[in-house]
Amino acid sequence: MGWKGEAMENRLGQETSPYLLQHKDNPVDWYPWGEEAFEKARDEDKPVLLSVGYSACHWCHVMERESFEDEETARLMNEHFVNIKVDREERPDVDSIYMSAVQAMTRHGGWPMTVFMTPDGAPFYGGTYFPPVPSRGMPSFKQLLASLADAYENRRDEVLASAGNVREYLQTATSASVPPARLTEELLNDAASALVGEVDNRFGGFGGAPKFPQAMNLEVLLRRHKRTGDRGALSGLELTCRQMANGGIYDQLGGGFARYSVDAYWLVPHFEKMLYDNAQLARLYLEAYQATGDAFYRRIAEETLDYVVRDMIAPEGGFYSAEDADSEGEEGKFYVWTPAEIEAVLEPDEARLAMRYWDVTEQGNFEGKNILHVPHPPEAVAGEFGISPEELWEKIREIRSKLYAKREERVRPGRDEKVLAAWNGLMLRAFALAARVTGREDYRRIAIESASFLLEKLVVDGRLRRSYKDGRARFNGYLEDYACVADGLVELYEATFETRWLREAASLADAILELFWDEEEGVFYDTAADHEKLVTRPRDVYDSAAPSGNSVAVDVLLRLSVLLDREDYRSRAETVLNGLSGAVARVPGGFGRLLSALDFYLATPYEVALIQPAGMPGTDNALLRAVYSAYLPNKVVAGRAEDDEEAARLIPLLADRPTRGGEPTAYVCVNYACQYPTTDPEELKDQLGIAR
Repeated sequence: MGWKGEAMENRLGQETSPYLLQHKDNPVDWYPWGEEAFEKARDEDKPVLLSVGYSACHWCHVMERESFEDEETARLMNEHFVNIKVDREERPDVDSIYMSAVQAMTRHGGWPMTVFMTPDGAPFYGGTYFPPVPSRGMPSFKQLLASLADAYENRRDEVLASAGNVREYLQTATSASVPPARLTEELLNDAASALVGEVDNRFGGFGGAPKFPQAMNLEVLLRRHKRTGDRGALSGLELTCRQMANGGIYDQLGGGFARYSVDAYWLVPHFEKMLYDNAQLARLYLEAYQATGDAFYRRIAEETLDYVVRDMIAPEGGFYSAEDADSEGEEGKFYVWTPAEIEAVLEPDEARLAMRYWDVTEQGNFEGKNILHVPHPPEAVAGEFGISPEELWEKIREIRSKLYAKREERVRPGRDEKVLAAWNGLMLRAFALAARVTGREDYRRIAIESASFLLEKLVVDGRLRRSYKDGRARFNGYLEDYACVADGLVELYEATFETRWLREAASLADAILELFWDEEEGVFYDTAADHEKLVTRPRDVYDSAAPSGNSVAVDVLLRLSVLLDREDYRSRAETVLNGLSGAVARVPGGFGRLLSALDFYLATPYEVALIQPAGMPGTDNALLRAVYSAYLPNKVVAGRAEDDEEAARLIPLLADRPTRGGEPTAYVCVNYACQYPTTDPEELKDQLGIAR
């Protein structure tokens, strides 16, 4: 297939991924990942060029404009290579394998990822972004194409030797393990202490620029404070949460967090908004609110979830994946302001207040314009304007509404409208917890609709799929999909006490054991046993921007083992924890979610059973509000109406538990010992160790 300047759709035109569809009109003869491409490479004896990215990736767009839309570059690619384009969010298995290869070959990684490999999928050269002209010691992309085509044609032995070495590395790296440590409080405390020591005590977060939110590691700080009373852990968490929410990484008008900050103080974000970040951060802020009672954290959590409701829910259900950093070809254009733009929308007094509150100046803080942020304590700004902090916030709310309405007239950033199972599971978990913590019925309804959508649209022939768009559920689900959806369903059960959600969670947990467990090695793999054969079977155990499938699987299996009295779930989780314990001890920052699971494993979780009189409507009462009034991460909560025999059969914790005096009644058990049933919310708090 060739192009001579006329617009012509390549093979990507039949895909559902927004990222792949962005490349359907490139003059490159792109293939989606699949046997057709590799068969062509074998038949024509050509190397494969694999390009991996995602729709919200700024430098992916840049490389497309510079290289993939360029006729001469496309000619070289089409003549000498079979070209495959992959959306990393649809195919995390492919991304994980070849990112490991690129990191081994170059000592760094990122997207766009560019990998050259043999027709059987073994990589022999790789990198990330390549410029259209030589720059900063890098060859131009066209020079690279010509050089590697020549090497494959004339120095095949060298290429095959390199590919063999990388293949061997990948297969060894997948199976390699660090000698285990003991699963003790000491391991947990040492790991949490290391994270406390890495907190930036000036601006919050971990390390320097670029700075990522790292919600899972922040939860480890919160759990450490809960477990040990460590004030340093709590202050590190609070400093970070406040600095992020007051920074440019947080959308001060519309809510929601960008993916990371390019500086150390959270001012200038990389403007894309990812679903997984906002799911984890909304939950973190809810937990910070539970732990401190500070309404600021609740507000940020609700604004984040309200952003998702407003902008990220598909009409038929499900949460979209991401919003782009760019609009009209410029990064951040949708979000930034000049003083003149603000003055055109607001009354003069409002404009002065807004520009002081959000630090808007003529010189700006981002390419001559202003990213809104809150650098000064609101109390100080209120004092300058002779008003109370409460009056200030009322005025800011009105101003925000006006500026937001004006911003909505701008060209919005692109939105990746595919629905990914794992990320939807993370967001389901956040909405379900929010329903309990805030009492907002709309959050409970959204969580139920999300779960219903996932189970109706992404389960095909009894198997969970990875991605859904345009009426098509595609790709076998990965470990992270099964684990995150199961995790969200457990949280939804605790928010509704509808046994359907717990049964579905257990079904997914059983599938995890059946499809992803390797009995001989005692590990979970990322792909199912019947997945297509790749150069190696991937097993990514690190928690990075999103949690690994291993960590979530361990966490949800432990919770289900308590709720359903399933010792097999606990046993598998314990085996994985043991296998990864040595790596956790060495690199605690790479295992935030697994450390939370370890905290649950080492604790004696509270088992809370709430029995409702038959016929009493609703699942919200003073006892439940007491349970969720404080931060209690190591607990499970079950409930039923007194006449609900199905729930009693499914959940041993609920069996043989009557109400007292016809009133809603709570039973609290710890380590197989139960306290006296109570109908008094204050007594329940005492039993749960909640300070009054």
